[in-house]
Amino acid sequence: MSESVAAASTSVSRENLRGIAAMLLAVSCFGVMDASLKLLSPHYPPLQVVGMRGWASLPLICLWLAVRPGRARLLEVRWGLHLLRAGIGILMLAGFTYALRDLPLAEAYAIFFVAPLMITALSVPLLGERVGLNRWLAIGVGFLGVLIVLRPTGAGMASLAGVAVLLAATGYAISAITVRVLSRTDTTMSMVFWLTLMLAVFGTLAALPEWTPVRREDWFVLALLGLSGAFGQYAITQAFARGQASVVAPFEYTALAWGLAVDWLIWNTYPDLGMLLGAGVIVASGLYLVRHERVHVQAEKP
Repeated sequence: MSESVAAASTSVSRENLRGIAAMLLAVSCFGVMDASLKLLSPHYPPLQVVGMRGWASLPLICLWLAVRPGRARLLEVRWGLHLLRAGIGILMLAGFTYALRDLPLAEAYAIFFVAPLMITALSVPLLGERVGLNRWLAIGVGFLGVLIVLRPTGAGMASLAGVAVLLAATGYAISAITVRVLSRTDTTMSMVFWLTLMLAVFGTLAALPEWTPVRREDWFVLALLGLSGAFGQYAITQAFARGQASVVAPFEYTALAWGLAVDWLIWNTYPDLGMLLGAGVIVASGLYLVRHERVHVQAEKP
């Protein structure tokens, strides 16, 4: 009995490491995607940006489907959860796009980092996951880093842009939980395809009253948005399908490094000492969790 328990525990830890690797890839892709969203946000309504994000990614997703087996399983899905996830995804992307009109990317990420804490809290009652003391401490340290970045006076959080990011973070947390539930019955292929298609169709329909013609100079940005969005969506779906939500979610914190770099390279926005210090604390907490999972893999090998 003890050998079977040890084998199961080792399998979980290995899957957690794969989930962490997928999350790191997803964060890098979403860094490019969010920079594209910020470039588009001054020129188009948020819901139109959501629709364009879906249409830009859909050809790549369809190409992926064409070269992989299992297309028949696209219809064997839990439609209610897919529709819920699509509705949440539309609101999340629209809210985040709206916020990026006024906030630097790094600041928006910093506020968004309440999402991993929400995911961890929701994973206990909704998924039945056990969150050990070490993980709680690491997540707490990461949240401390977020507070250092924000240096909360209430001003940023009270703005409409700050509220929009908080709503987007809440939607992201709920969406992450639905991915974990859907992964028990639905394929990664179906989750990525239906979310992308529903973002495209429902986002476009919602944006029709305020639709703005796409400028010629934005086609390259749209292509970049589609590529990064497609790869990022696949990677993040894999992350939450493979790893425990409470383990994978904290690695969203690494997005702050991408936000700082993109703000500096594109918008010439320089971070201050407080933001750099907070970023260091956040990254350190993530590295601790990686080491914690690797130690468990080694210790639990038969």
